[in-house]
Amino acid sequence: MTDLLLSWPHPAAEWTEAMPIGNGRLGAMVFGGAGRTRIQVNDATVWSGTPGGPAAALAGIDAGPDRLAEVREAVFAKDFRRAEDLLMAFEGPYSQEFLPYVDLWLTLPEGTSHSRTLNLDNGVTTERLTIGGHDVERTTWVSRPAQALCVALTSSGPLEVDVDVSTPLREVSRDGLDLGIEIPVDGAPRHEPQVEEPLRYGTEDGYDPFGAVAVRVARTSTRVLITLASSTSAYDAWIGDRQHARDEHRRRAAVLAEQAIETGMAELRRAHEADLRPLLSASSLRIGDRRGGTHDVAELLSGKDEQLTATVLFQYGRYLLAGASRPGAPPANLQGVWNDDLRPAWSSNYTININTQMNYWAAETTGLGECHLPLFDLLGKLAVTGADVARELYGARGWVTHHNTDPWGWALPAGMGHGNPSWAIWQLGGAWLVQHAWEHWDFTRDRAFLASTAWPLLRGCAEFCLDWLVEGVDGFLETCPSTSPENLFLSEGGTKESLTYSVTMDIALIRAVFERSLAAADALGVHDPLCAEIALALPRLRPLTVTEGGWLQEWAEDFPEDDPAHRHMSQMVALYPLGQIDAVATPDLAEAARVLLERRGPGAMGWSWAWKIALRARLGDGETARKLLSEASQPFTGDRHRDAPVDGSEWGGLLPNLFSTHPPFQIDGNYGFPAGLAELVLQSQNDVVTLLPALPAEWSSGEARGLRCRGGLAADLEWREGELAYAVLRRLSGDPADVVRVRYRGRETGLRLRAGESTVLKGL
Repeated sequence: MTDLLLSWPHPAAEWTEAMPIGNGRLGAMVFGGAGRTRIQVNDATVWSGTPGGPAAALAGIDAGPDRLAEVREAVFAKDFRRAEDLLMAFEGPYSQEFLPYVDLWLTLPEGTSHSRTLNLDNGVTTERLTIGGHDVERTTWVSRPAQALCVALTSSGPLEVDVDVSTPLREVSRDGLDLGIEIPVDGAPRHEPQVEEPLRYGTEDGYDPFGAVAVRVARTSTRVLITLASSTSAYDAWIGDRQHARDEHRRRAAVLAEQAIETGMAELRRAHEADLRPLLSASSLRIGDRRGGTHDVAELLSGKDEQLTATVLFQYGRYLLAGASRPGAPPANLQGVWNDDLRPAWSSNYTININTQMNYWAAETTGLGECHLPLFDLLGKLAVTGADVARELYGARGWVTHHNTDPWGWALPAGMGHGNPSWAIWQLGGAWLVQHAWEHWDFTRDRAFLASTAWPLLRGCAEFCLDWLVEGVDGFLETCPSTSPENLFLSEGGTKESLTYSVTMDIALIRAVFERSLAAADALGVHDPLCAEIALALPRLRPLTVTEGGWLQEWAEDFPEDDPAHRHMSQMVALYPLGQIDAVATPDLAEAARVLLERRGPGAMGWSWAWKIALRARLGDGETARKLLSEASQPFTGDRHRDAPVDGSEWGGLLPNLFSTHPPFQIDGNYGFPAGLAELVLQSQNDVVTLLPALPAEWSSGEARGLRCRGGLAADLEWREGELAYAVLRRLSGDPADVVRVRYRGRETGLRLRAGESTVLKGL
C-alpha cells in the first residue's frame, strides 16, 4: 500500500500551519524552511499544578451533605436562585493547565524551500531544500523506542547547522544545549482573569516541579543528526533531596539524547517505523478510488474531492491519536499533545462532558486500543481523588468527577464560586468516562482488563450513582441537582435556568453504568451484594421520553429550550455512543432523535459536527452525515488568533494544517471524524454487526480494512456501485460459542467463529 502524505509548498508562517508529530510523551510542531526554523516541543507531563492540589482544594470547600439537602429542596421547589446560591459553595477553583515546554531552533544558511510533507503512515516529516547550490533533505520524527525527537539532515555538499534551545517557562540552568526548567505550581485558565498571578512558580506539597531537556548533535560534512530528550518530575519520581532529584532528571535526559545519537539515523528511523507503522496500519478507510500518494492540503481544503478529504480525515485523526496517547503518559487533552500557549483556551485540559470522551471514540473501532490505555490510568486516579469528593461533598460511596479534570486527578466542580452551574455543576463526568473502560473490554474481550480495571471502575461509579439517586414524588429515582451540560431551559417565569432534576443525559449514563456493571460482574462470575442494589434501582430509572413537539426530551419536564440550535446534544448520548436508542429496536425513539437533530441544525464547531455525523450514522442517515462532514472540512476563514464565542454562534472549520477548530484549535473534532466515518460503513452495537449501515449514495465505491467490532471481531469490506462486494469477518478474541449476528440492508445471518478464524460474506 502506498503511504498517504500531506504536502505544503511553503514553510509554516505560524503555529497552525506547522506539522504535528508525536510519540505520546513528546509532541512537536515542525515549521520547516531554510534560515532559522522552529520546532516547538511539548512534553505530555508538563502541566501546572501539584499532586496534592486536588486534596488541598477539597479541604477548602465549606459544603457537604447538609447543604446538598438544602439544594435539593430548593431545586424541587423550583427556587432556582436559592439553589444556585447554595451550590456556589461546592465549587473549587480550577483544574490545571497543559503548558508549552521548549523550542528547538535550527539555523541553516538561507536557501530555497521546495516542499514539506507529513507521512500519515509512518509519522515522519520530510523537507526538501536547496542551500548553496546543494540539495538538502531534512526528516523529523518523534521516536517512541528512543524516547527522543530526531532531526536528520543530509546534503549533497557541505552542510552547516547551528542549534539552540529555549523555553517559555522558567529556565533555571543551562549547560550548552541542556536546560533545567521549573514548571508552575499553579496555572489559572484565561477565563479567570481576576487571578492575580496566572502562572505561579514555587514548591508545594513536597513536590518539585522540574523538567530537564537535553539536545545532542552528531555531524559529518554532509550529515547532521540532532536528538532531543526530556525528563520531568511529574511522572518520574526520584528518591532523594531536591538537588539530587534534579540532577537525576538532567542525567536521564542526557542519557536518552546520547543513546539516540549513538543509535544513528538509519536505526532510529527503522525502530521508529517498526513501532508506529503497525499501529497506523491497523485499519484504513478509502472512500472513492484514492488513498495513498502525496496530497496538497490546500487542494484538500478546496472541497473539490470530498471523498479524498474524508479518506484523509479518517487517517489524520488516527495519526493524531497515536501521536498524543500512548501508554506511560497522560491521555490526549483538548489539544492532544500540541500547545504553544502559556494560557491555552480552557487550559487545554480534560473537559469531560463530551470533549475527552470524543478524543477516544475512534480508539477501539479503528484498531487503536493501545492508545486508549492512558485514559484508564487517569480514571484510576479519579477513582481515588473522586472517592474523597463523593464522601465529603455528597456523603456518597464510590467516586465522582465533574466537568473538568487534569493529570493530578481533579474531581471537584470548578468555577471558583461563580461558575455557571450549566457547566460547573455536573456530577456525571465519571459516569460517562467509565463507559470507555467497558468499551475496551467489549471490543477486546480482555478478561484480565475487565477484572483488574473495568470492573473496579464500574463498581465504584455504580456505588456513587446509587447514592446520588434520591426518591422522587412519582416513584422514580432522581438525580438532583441535575444539569444538561452547558444548555439552558426557560422557566415558567421566562428566566434562563440550568438546574433541575433527572436530565435525560444523567439517567441514560446511570442506566449504562448499572447495566454494564451487572454485565461485567456476570462475565467475571462475581457475586457482589452491590449487584442486588443495582438490580433494584434499574427499573426505577426514568425512561427516555419524547416531547410534545416530537423530539427526544432533554429534561425530566418538557421545558422550552433557550437555544433550540444548541451545540451540545446531551440527551443524544442515548443514541451515540451508548446505543440505548436503535433505529431497528426502538424506531419511535430513533425518530424522536432525528427530529431533535433537525431542530439542532447543521454546523457549529469541529466537535459538534463530529458528534452529529456519528449520530446521523446511527440513524442510517448517511446523506446528512456526508453534508455535515463537507461543512466541517471547509477551511476556517476567520481570525485564528481570536477565541470565538463559546455559544457556537460562529462556525469553525479546518486550519491550514488540518487541525479542527472551535475556534480556537480544539483537537476533539479531528478525533471525532474517524469515529463518525467508521460508523457510516460498519456498526456493532447491541450484538449486531451491521455492514454499510449508512453509506452515502455519493460514496458509491470504497473499502475498509481492519475496523473493529464489539465482541472481539475485526472486519474488512469493499463496496462497488453502492453495494457490498464482500466482507471478511474474523475473530481476534472472545468466546467462539457466541453467535455473531451480521446484518446488511435488512437481511441478517448468524455465524460462529473461533479465535483466529475468518469468514467471507458476499451476500446475506
